[in-house]
Amino acid sequence: MPEQPLPRRWQPDRAAKPGRWPLPSLLTALGRGLRGACPVCGKSPVFNGYLRVVAECQSCEAPLGEVRSDDVPPYFTIVIVGHVIIPGMLILEQLETPPLWVHAAIWVPLTLALTLTLLRPIKGATVGLMLSLGMMKEST
Repeated sequence: MPEQPLPRRWQPDRAAKPGRWPLPSLLTALGRGLRGACPVCGKSPVFNGYLRVVAECQSCEAPLGEVRSDDVPPYFTIVIVGHVIIPGMLILEQLETPPLWVHAAIWVPLTLALTLTLLRPIKGATVGLMLSLGMMKEST
């Protein structure tokens, strides 16, 4: 039986031409995405709602809708919020030992507020990161 060739691992196409829009540097794209602006030009918003990414930038026509950030923003948000909330809970418990309802009254709203505040900037930065690395969905 002849040997079957091993499947090639996916590699980003760095030779691909970006079209009419230049790829920004990594830090520039991250910063613009954190601010909620287009990672390429920084002039128009990257979101069309709370978390819906626009299909195309209004200024530079970069195809932002082709960047699939999917599960990355919630993961990073959970990691950051968890590293803030859990130590706070443990410190409060060691210092004061408050009743359970006090913990619930403090940490549940704080967790919700931090999560909703951080999710959008983290998604914008993720879109900028993936765009600057050329990681866009496959065209069929």
